[in-house]
Amino acid sequence: MTPPHSHSSPVIEVAAGLVFRQGKLLITQRRAEDHLGGLWEFPGGKREPGESFQECVRRELHEELGILVDPKELLTSILHEYREKTVHLKFFRCVLCEHEPRTLGCQAFEWIEPHQLQEFPFPEADAQLLELLKETPSLWDSPR
Repeated sequence: MTPPHSHSSPVIEVAAGLVFRQGKLLITQRRAEDHLGGLWEFPGGKREPGESFQECVRRELHEELGILVDPKELLTSILHEYREKTVHLKFFRCVLCEHEPRTLGCQAFEWIEPHQLQEFPFPEADAQLLELLKETPSLWDSPR
């Protein structure tokens, strides 16, 4: 029997980007061998020591997709406990500045419309954000 999870495990800080374009949102599929492999997510990753969350979003989206983004407002911040670790996620609305996405550090990517959100399996940690995206159509307008 596994003991209940406590906050003794380190909190992993993650920054992710919500990249909107023409009423569509960019999502990526995790590689099969990664934690939660095969699930869809908002592109991003772990924050490195000394890096701001905005710098992390810029670096991660460049590494994963080869795109340059400008993180604008922080949309939401979520603390989620998985059995094996706790993640602190910060989601930023981003403007796509340069390049088209490519599958560099992810299995696949899609530009989806609001009604397609439920067609893709996401990690539990994204549940709150998915609700916000469904309930707030104005978020799908590209940030300036």
